[in-house]
Amino acid sequence: MSDTGYGDFEFERRFWVRDLPVDLLDESPTIIVQSYFLADEGFALRVRVQTSGGAPAVDPARSPLEVLDEHADRFDFCAVTVKGPMNSGTRYEAERELDVAVGMELVRRGGQRVAKTRHSVWLGDDGWVVDVFAGANAPLVVAEVERGGPVTDLVVPEFCVTEVTDDPRFGNDALARTPYGPWAARYERELAATGPRFLPGLGRTRRAGQD
Repeated sequence: MSDTGYGDFEFERRFWVRDLPVDLLDESPTIIVQSYFLADEGFALRVRVQTSGGAPAVDPARSPLEVLDEHADRFDFCAVTVKGPMNSGTRYEAERELDVAVGMELVRRGGQRVAKTRHSVWLGDDGWVVDVFAGANAPLVVAEVERGGPVTDLVVPEFCVTEVTDDPRFGNDALARTPYGPWAARYERELAATGPRFLPGLGRTRRAGQD
């Protein structure tokens, strides 16, 4: 449980990225493979294994199981997580650490899987993560900022094209069921027609470089 006074809740904002600046890429990214054993209307039960950095970025053409096998000796953390639906950047999340070997076998044997390379970077006062997805979810890139309380007065980097915090299609549980790759072109057309959007009511959101 968190010591922020909000208990088992996470506060985040997520953004769709088209062109990620190369200079922001982490030289020692984290490799993540996760499997969703339940994902229904925002409720999810997930098992995740990940490295502590130092691994090369995942080849986007690799499937989650291929990533799991190729980096098997690098995974050093595993957890089972229960999540509730997202509501304007706030979501219930409770996590418990698992034995890594057991977690890898759970991911290998069941659920719907997602694999990604996670880059971490500080921008202004916030720590951001940028997830580059592999397998059927390539070429999706999502940037995310998370805080211990509601995310307000956020300066949004220029590479963040549009916000997807409340777009259920971009939740990892949804991406495990309906990968981004097959509908990527359709989403680009949708974005061109509607233009970018950012959530209202969460404080002042500014694009980097704006006053």
